[in-house]
Amino acid sequence: MRSSSITARIADGVASIPAADWDACAGSGNPFVSHDFLSILERSGSATVGTGWQPLPIIIDGPDGRPAGIAPAYGKSHSQGEYVFDHGWADAWERAGGRYYPKLQVAVPFTPVPGPRLLLRDEADAPALIAAIEAVTDQNRLSSAHVTFLHEREVPAFEAAGWLLREGTQFHWQNQGYGRFDDFLETLASRKRKAIRKERAAALEGLNVRHLTGGDITEAHWDAFWIFYQDTGSRKWGRPYLTRSFFSMLGETMGDKVLLMLAERDGRPIAGALNLIGADTLYGRYWGAVEDVPFLHFELCYYQAIDAAIERGLTRVEAGAQGEHKLARGYVPVPTWSAHYLPDPGFRAAVAEFLDREREAVRQEQAYLGELTPFKRING
Repeated sequence: MRSSSITARIADGVASIPAADWDACAGSGNPFVSHDFLSILERSGSATVGTGWQPLPIIIDGPDGRPAGIAPAYGKSHSQGEYVFDHGWADAWERAGGRYYPKLQVAVPFTPVPGPRLLLRDEADAPALIAAIEAVTDQNRLSSAHVTFLHEREVPAFEAAGWLLREGTQFHWQNQGYGRFDDFLETLASRKRKAIRKERAAALEGLNVRHLTGGDITEAHWDAFWIFYQDTGSRKWGRPYLTRSFFSMLGETMGDKVLLMLAERDGRPIAGALNLIGADTLYGRYWGAVEDVPFLHFELCYYQAIDAAIERGLTRVEAGAQGEHKLARGYVPVPTWSAHYLPDPGFRAAVAEFLDREREAVRQEQAYLGELTPFKRING
């Protein structure tokens, strides 16, 4: 696809693109769209053709011959590992005689973290990159293209291009300039404050929690965390998405962005939580345990994350998808967004009708959940 100054092309994977060119478009704020993270997913065998994630990054080149914009796109042969569920759409399209897979997915594999999906040196090039995604979908006669967990500031560009928008909900913790965890607790209603203190005391009884980053994380630590991750992954998804080598590569390449929390009993790790550190956000990703300790999940994934964010001066903790149980622990509902391109007019109309109904239900739920936050009520 060509315009007066832009050429669009598909690269053979993230690793085939120079890291400097990729990161000039992606920026440094969100570690999940960095060249390091996405290329580790490929090189570790986690996001590959064999796992149903064929890397197909779409690039628009600028007049200087360097990438002006990149969409981290994948050819998908299933709908696993996306966290925005379209299985019903796939069933309906195939019952109507269509072929839903392969589809085009612009996303960070296995990662329901909102962030930029149009990686641009100049945001004025957003329409050109969206047009390139559409062209790849049309020229390859794919059923659809999906951009999931996009940044809120990208929504208007997709809306202007006529894509269908889908809204979801996550629960994020917001740092209001707290100096310590107790400052945060003081903003909660008395009953909630007492409940959290009891949970923390019960979870930590007989345990020591260590925060590890960079060179402090050894292969022995990754071995322990791999056991935790496998246990959680097998129960949630049937099989874990990430390979063992992914974690070693993550530590080697992005160790300064990793915060690994380990709960130890008598020096032996029994549970762990893996976080990535962004410019202003701590991102909670994976957790697991080999002992069933009451409230330990809340402690490692939510409370220790708040501690770490306060200590590092970060403004948010994003602790992953779903989970209304986060609400009572000070994490508030926020909207998430995805955008969908469906070339077939009839299919598009049916999905649009579904999304209109779903959006109203989601917003009603968000309003309801907003009334259930544990913070003190201010009269008047």
